[in-house]
Amino acid sequence: MQFGFSEQQQAIRDSVAKLCARFDESYWLKKDKEGGFPDDFYAAMAEAGWLGIAMPEEYGGAGLGVTEATIMMQTVAQSGAALQGASAIHLNIFGPNPVVVFGTEEQKKRILPDIIGGKVKGCFAVTEPNAGLNTTSLETRAERDGNGYVVHGKKVFISTAQVADKMLLIARTTPREQCRRATDGLSLFYTDFDRSRIEVREIDKMGRKAVDTNQVFIDGLKVPLEDRIGEEGKGFRYLLHGLNPERILVAAEAIGIGRAALNRAAQYAKERIVFGRPIGQNQAIQHPLAESWMKLEATDLMCFKAAWLYDNGQECGAEANAAKYLAGEVAFEACQRAVMTHGGYGYTKEFHVERFLREVMIARIAPVSPQLILCYIAEKVLGLPKSY
Repeated sequence: MQFGFSEQQQAIRDSVAKLCARFDESYWLKKDKEGGFPDDFYAAMAEAGWLGIAMPEEYGGAGLGVTEATIMMQTVAQSGAALQGASAIHLNIFGPNPVVVFGTEEQKKRILPDIIGGKVKGCFAVTEPNAGLNTTSLETRAERDGNGYVVHGKKVFISTAQVADKMLLIARTTPREQCRRATDGLSLFYTDFDRSRIEVREIDKMGRKAVDTNQVFIDGLKVPLEDRIGEEGKGFRYLLHGLNPERILVAAEAIGIGRAALNRAAQYAKERIVFGRPIGQNQAIQHPLAESWMKLEATDLMCFKAAWLYDNGQECGAEANAAKYLAGEVAFEACQRAVMTHGGYGYTKEFHVERFLREVMIARIAPVSPQLILCYIAEKVLGLPKSY
């Protein structure tokens, strides 16, 4: 049993941290105020080869595992970039997974190099307004038309749709009532984001201003047959294959944000003098921060256990879900405590911790609610009856 990182893994952390230092907290504070996709950060990560960290070497990737991708994404978030930085590249890391696993050789050669090279930006078009987390209730339909499909429908909470060139889209190709199981009849596509057939409306939100979130309306989008990933009607199971890596990455990002907030709080507590002594000398300040450090470190172990299991071909559903749940909760608590440690200054944008608090909320909500994770653990691990 080994709990440390290899020399290569530590080098990844150090190299990513060095790159992220070029985009300091003032850069992300400006993005938080003004918005606009962080194109220069995205380009720098692509140029350094990080977008292909977990992609096969034969298509230009580094051929490493989810563990290395987890190290990278955690380092990005912890640098102060938080989710504005992590979400800008998040889809490049886990999104192509269905293409890698289920795509044809032609599709891999056509699709993966451009993703790895940062030549295209993509979005993940899954969630719908009337379905939420119940993916089998999706209403977007892809109807067969000659040598392809025509898609009609709407999606919601779609990140980066304002800047996307491509999208990973799931749509119903067989009506639900004609399917033996609700999970059948859904197909997965990686196709052009054709704005002549797609309308995008940005959703104003609490944080992560540099990475847009949108409603997407699709009306008569033509999708060539060669853009379908795998077999028709099996898209849901293809989608499931990438869910555990995504949960692991989201957990790592949340832990990174929690650590960034905690480090700022500890530094402030050393420097802030009240009643003739640093506030960090007071146990009422010390103890909550010490507790958050312990919780973040324990959650980090669960996160990397899940990544190790995945990379070694072992079942990791419980660990991946647990890591995502724990990270969302303890990182939020750490950010909240960082704000309180700063007092009134914590409520100002200048000290960054309020930004971390706003952004870490996403890791509690998405891509799956904490309640559904609790249901999953209760059913799959503890053997309790399904509750929904």
